[in-house]
Amino acid sequence: MAPLWYKNALFYELPVRAFYDSNGDGHGDLAGVTRKLDYLQALGVDCLWLPPIYPSPLLDGGYDIADYYGIHPDFGTMADFKQLLTEAKRRGLRVIADLVLNHTSASHPWFQAARADRASPYRDYYVWNDTDQRYQAARIIFLDTETSNWAWDQTAGQYYWHRFYSSQPDLNYDNPAVQAEMLNVLKFWLDQGLDGFRCDAVPYLIEREGTNCENLPETHKFIKTVRNFVETHYPDCVLLAEANQWPHDLRPYFGDNDEFHMAFHFPVMPRIFMALGRGDASALIEILKATPAIPPENQWCTFLRNHDELTLEMVTDAERLWMWRRYAPEPRMRLNLGIRRRLAPLLGGDARQLELANALLFALPGTPIFYYGDEIGMGDNIWLPDRDGLRTPFQWDAGPNAGFSSAAPEQLYAPVVAEGPFSYQRVNLAAQLADSQSLWHRLRRLVTVRKAQPVFGCGEYEFLPLAGAQVFGLARRHAGEVVVALHNLTAEPQRVEIDPSQTPCLASWQGASAHDLVAERAAGQLRPTLTQTLGPYSYCWLKLEKDGAGPP
Repeated sequence: MAPLWYKNALFYELPVRAFYDSNGDGHGDLAGVTRKLDYLQALGVDCLWLPPIYPSPLLDGGYDIADYYGIHPDFGTMADFKQLLTEAKRRGLRVIADLVLNHTSASHPWFQAARADRASPYRDYYVWNDTDQRYQAARIIFLDTETSNWAWDQTAGQYYWHRFYSSQPDLNYDNPAVQAEMLNVLKFWLDQGLDGFRCDAVPYLIEREGTNCENLPETHKFIKTVRNFVETHYPDCVLLAEANQWPHDLRPYFGDNDEFHMAFHFPVMPRIFMALGRGDASALIEILKATPAIPPENQWCTFLRNHDELTLEMVTDAERLWMWRRYAPEPRMRLNLGIRRRLAPLLGGDARQLELANALLFALPGTPIFYYGDEIGMGDNIWLPDRDGLRTPFQWDAGPNAGFSSAAPEQLYAPVVAEGPFSYQRVNLAAQLADSQSLWHRLRRLVTVRKAQPVFGCGEYEFLPLAGAQVFGLARRHAGEVVVALHNLTAEPQRVEIDPSQTPCLASWQGASAHDLVAERAAGQLRPTLTQTLGPYSYCWLKLEKDGAGPP
């Protein structure tokens, strides 16, 4: 793989429907994404992640796939898709897409054939039973809408298994034909030129009685088969795991660098919000200390928000209640075991906290992902159903429909955010590009600094033994270079003293000079300690240099 390209990259989640409408039908499309590639390049994006673009009834944002081998007509054609890949590659951008391995839509021809005829070869593509009493130890994921993981099908005369909505029957990975079919799907899209997949809901592929039907050995066996297939035929492509699990259960998804290249670190995300809301880094440090080491070729993927609710499955009951009270005081803001809000409303639109949250994200081990619109502080619409309020049109400018589409407003797939402090008249890209001090410009600067320092993408890390938990400090180290990252989580100034003798990776840097990478200024010397004063919700990244000549 071209030297582990994903380690020092910036990923950008881009729902095609929400980004830009090129033909005025009210839906964003692939041609619209192609038109906006220059914008993404200017932001500093390296890899686009496209949520599902396949034919689908769209009962779950496209994660209910009705055809793995096509493009949803609202999004364009296969020719549009190939053109997008061509233009992205011309700009040095990579593109990965969602692959939903666990389930299909109930409208998929496979399921329709399966339910219509017990003798159909597709019957065994799904998991059927005469009762709904099997696998009772498996939790229900969509608690707000589903009461069971089984659903009765009158035509089939049996129950079928589903871990998500009842409109999404699970595939049967005990059937070798299903495994072979999924490899064919991978091959089809990688042959088109995709650079890899974000693999959805991977812990749930296999069911076994007496277990919780998650993270089973047979699941890992199939993932190893997928990785071997990709490694053999498409060695420059990446596989990213979506597995909402605790760190000790996440670790096996890397295997011995023979399963996924990358995996989302779900438990880190809510603890970033805990740190900001409490002014205390303790919970964040605790989860990072509980995170096992992974093979050096592998990488965590970190994020602040995405297209789903801010999941609170990987926190304690007490922490979940605190998060709901702090960030979702109205019941409408809550969904399942999470919060359906965007980043900017969660942080009250405070530009300082928004920049600090991203600085934290960028300083942590892993590859960061932006969710579309968070780079300008877009808001949400909690009155839309399910998670649709997080998926409103991108706000390009203050013109009609926020510059997203030339269609009549009632034709849009979802209304633009038109009221309140996050309305498109107040929050839009054009206005922020014109303001050199805007959130967009500040985050763009942060992206530039991070990508210029491989220590963030590839380096080891060590927590700084600071006097209190109000400042989150860690040292990143790689190839003889060290960057000390300090983040004030409070609304009060904080004075910090860095003592190299108390931090093993800094011990040899006694007397070194510190250079503030973001502010581009000298920041003192470690003689014998270095003191920094951080303003409210501020941060600094200090690169150490010995005698002005670089690292020792």
